[in-house]
Amino acid sequence: MLPHMSSNFNWDDLRYFLAVARTGRLTAAATRLRQDHTTVSRRIAALERALATPLFERSPQGYGLTSAGRRLLVTAEAMERTAFAAHKEIQGDGPLVSGTVRIGAPDGFGSYFLAPRIGSLITEHPELRPELVALPRIFSLSKREADIAIGLSRPTEGRLYARKLTDYRLGLYAAPAYLAAHLPIERPEDLKAHALIGYVEDFIFTPELDYLPLVAPGVVPQFRSSTLIAQLQATLAGIGLCVLPDFMTAGAPGLVPVLETISIVRTFWLITHADLHDLPRIRATGDFIAREARAARALFMPEG
Repeated sequence: MLPHMSSNFNWDDLRYFLAVARTGRLTAAATRLRQDHTTVSRRIAALERALATPLFERSPQGYGLTSAGRRLLVTAEAMERTAFAAHKEIQGDGPLVSGTVRIGAPDGFGSYFLAPRIGSLITEHPELRPELVALPRIFSLSKREADIAIGLSRPTEGRLYARKLTDYRLGLYAAPAYLAAHLPIERPEDLKAHALIGYVEDFIFTPELDYLPLVAPGVVPQFRSSTLIAQLQATLAGIGLCVLPDFMTAGAPGLVPVLETISIVRTFWLITHADLHDLPRIRATGDFIAREARAARALFMPEG
C-alpha cells in the first residue's frame, strides 16, 4: 500500500524550494526562475503547508534551511538529477543545459580571466544563465554560496569533487616610473629599501596567498589591499612593487618584472559539491572553465 501524501502537494513546488535553498533569498530565486518574488513566496508557503512543516527560517539575512529543509534538499536534488537523466534518455540528443549556475572565484581569476570568456559559454548554451561572484574569499559549497568554486587548494573534507585547472606563476612587478625614481634592485636584499604592496593580513583568506614573506622576509608593505585588482592598480600607479600573477600582468603593459629569479607557482582548482556535480548545467560550466584554462596554459605558465 502506498504511503499517504497530502493532496495539496505539488511536485513543481520543489523547483521553487531548490531555488530559494540555493540562493537564500526570494528575489534571487525569482530571478533564477524568471518569476516575481510574490509567486516564489506563495509556492514556498504552499509546499510548507502540504508537508506540514517549516522548511526555512526567515531572517533579515535571508532564508536559511531548517532541519526538515535540509532533509528535503537531499531528496529534491536527487529528483532534479533524475529529471535531467530522464530528459537525456528520452530525447537522446544530450542533456538540456539550462538554468542559473553561480561561479565563485578569486577576484583576479574571475575578473581578468573568466569574465571576458563567459560569452563563449553563453553562446554554446543559450539557455544557461551564469553568475560570476569574483571576490577574494573561500566559497562554501555546502552552504550553497556558489554552485562551482575556484579555489587555491584541493579540499580535504566534505562531499566535494575537485579537479586541477592549472598551475599559474607569480612574479615581482613594478611600474617603470617607480623604478626610475628609486634605487636599483639587483638582489632580494635590496627590497628592504623599497615600498612593497601586499594583502591586508586579516584578509589573506588562504595560506597560498601569503607569499610576500617568501619574497622579502621581514619587510612591511607600504600599502595593503584586500583585493588583487586594487594591488595591480596601485602598482600601475607607481606606489611600489607587488607580487602579481603573470596572467594579469600580461594585460598590463605598464609593468615590468623585477628580480626575474623570483618565481612563485600556485594552483587553481575547480570544486563542485557531490549533490550537484552531475547536473548538466554544472558539468557543462565546469567543463567549459577547464577547457579554457587548458587552452590558456601559456598565459598562466609562460615559458622562461
